[in-house]
Amino acid sequence: MNNPHKGRTGLDRVRHAFGYSMQGLHAAVRGESAFRQEALLALILLPLAPVLGRDWVQTTLLAGTVLLVLVVELLNSAIEAVVDRVSFELHDLSKKAKDYGSAAVLISLLLCGGTWAAALWSRLAQST
Repeated sequence: MNNPHKGRTGLDRVRHAFGYSMQGLHAAVRGESAFRQEALLALILLPLAPVLGRDWVQTTLLAGTVLLVLVVELLNSAIEAVVDRVSFELHDLSKKAKDYGSAAVLISLLLCGGTWAAALWSRLAQST
């Protein structure tokens, strides 16, 4: 049996894909408090990236690590949703999947925090 959603091509496919992406972002903002918190932090940090970054590479790294946190959080939420869809029953594999997703979020947050701290340290050290 063919999936009726796979028959779209060209601009029609792009339009529908964009709509599904917007629905996903809306659902994440509405239903995921961690994503909401990280998105608010992104609204503060992203405009600061060109201010703190010395050149386009540093600016891109600063902004990229912030966006990476959002991407990883969305993927973690997707993993949790799929695990919960399959079963609410406690199972070792379900726990592993959720723990791996959580660990990925932690690593992305540490990368982001470390990158921003290093850039800030470098900027402050140069100004003294």
